[in-house]
Amino acid sequence: MNVSTERVLVLGGAGFIGSHLVDALDERGHRVVVYDVLEPQVHGPDGQWPSYLHRGAERVLADVRDGETLARWLAQVDVVFYMAAAVGVGQSMYEIRRYTDVNVMGAATLAQLLAERKHSVRKVVVASSMSLYGEGAYRCIACGVVYPSLRPEQQVQAREWEMRCPQCGIQAVPIATSEAKPLHPTSIYAINKRDHEEMLLCIGRAYGIPTVALRYFNVYGPRQALSNPYTGVVAIFSARLMNGSPPVVFEDGLQSRDFVHVSDIAQANLRAMDHDAADYEVLNVGTGRPTTVLQIASTLAKLLDVDIEPEITGKFRAGDIRHCYADIGKIQALLGYQPKVSLDSGMSGLVEWLPTQQGVESLVPQAVQELMQRGLTR
Repeated sequence: MNVSTERVLVLGGAGFIGSHLVDALDERGHRVVVYDVLEPQVHGPDGQWPSYLHRGAERVLADVRDGETLARWLAQVDVVFYMAAAVGVGQSMYEIRRYTDVNVMGAATLAQLLAERKHSVRKVVVASSMSLYGEGAYRCIACGVVYPSLRPEQQVQAREWEMRCPQCGIQAVPIATSEAKPLHPTSIYAINKRDHEEMLLCIGRAYGIPTVALRYFNVYGPRQALSNPYTGVVAIFSARLMNGSPPVVFEDGLQSRDFVHVSDIAQANLRAMDHDAADYEVLNVGTGRPTTVLQIASTLAKLLDVDIEPEITGKFRAGDIRHCYADIGKIQALLGYQPKVSLDSGMSGLVEWLPTQQGVESLVPQAVQELMQRGLTR
């Protein structure tokens, strides 16, 4: 289905990903409502709308758990993008109640309203996460495709970082992770995102509201909150290098992820809104290519023209995985999605934006200390 002009509600629309989606929606002529609580950890303590937010968008300052306010807007819109969340894997492991309250009860509030109130919503698109998978998929030369869980404590204590086959114990090779992989979330944040996805898909099916869950891999790009020590690794490394400090790298730095540009995330959301082929489905959104953490640190240092080597700690964090990158065959087949921004191009664009963020304080040392004090880094 292609709809030329609709009223669209973006929950969490002032954030990093949400704001890029707002821009893309406006460019296509949709009427956009941005609904956001302006979380201080992301937007700063002054509670001001970010300067990058599109001026043409209507703004609602409210918590997604505020059922009455949310109900009023659901009665006026055609499409809902659920981007609202407390984000941060490490922090979620010690702010358990806050994360679960914000994330799970936020999604539950939306689900309750869709079930019981009169509304005009024809589609819901939910921001999910690759963190649901835990470890990615692997291939063992003896056993074939395997899905190992977290590395045993004894193994990581010995600083033997690579994954072993859970059946025969030999080293396994990472392969692209498809949506069919069993879910094994390894953080409270990941569990929360699984709840987001499953609750809203469940309610969508039950009440006939087409719903799509998009599992984002490691998103990067302009507007990511550099001062938030629990944001993505690209933003964290950028803030450190801008302040003349080395990026802090856990394990040996050879762990790999799928880094996808925020504009490609926006593209996937637009396709999910416009077409019904993926209704009630979950879809990976990534590039299908793995990149190591050390490659990210090296690329940023080169683009920023700074001679700073990363600090490789040789330590590991509870719940960390080794490798995970996306199999994007499903979203390509159903929605025609193709990642358009290469890592080199995307990182260059990010570095061009960074000078506008001069003076941003990196809070990574405090975050690392917090994790260590709680026994989550060893």
